[in-house]
Amino acid sequence: MEFNFGNFGILLPPLHITIIGIIIIFILVRWSKQLETRRFTVFFYFLISTYIAPIFSRNTKEGVFELWVPMGFIAVLFYMFFSKRNHPSKMKASILGLCIALYQLIVKYSG
Repeated sequence: MEFNFGNFGILLPPLHITIIGIIIIFILVRWSKQLETRRFTVFFYFLISTYIAPIFSRNTKEGVFELWVPMGFIAVLFYMFFSKRNHPSKMKASILGLCIALYQLIVKYSG
């Protein structure tokens, strides 16, 4: 969607991505209200869990092959495993971040 206002315009993502984003923000706000202190950490767990990174790259005749993994979720999972302050809301937020990371991987591999 594009809204033009004279010399400038606002370019929004497709409608289904906008609706999914609004739903994710609503869910994260609900989960953050379940924590007594440091409610903003749910958002950090979510954002860190969405990070994907390449761990292997190889040149082939067809082009470059890269193996991508959700490194953010793996890091958050190790941190939560060794941390004493675990909360179900933080785990839910990191799993939601993993879902977004898997979506990014599907988009990355499918073209």
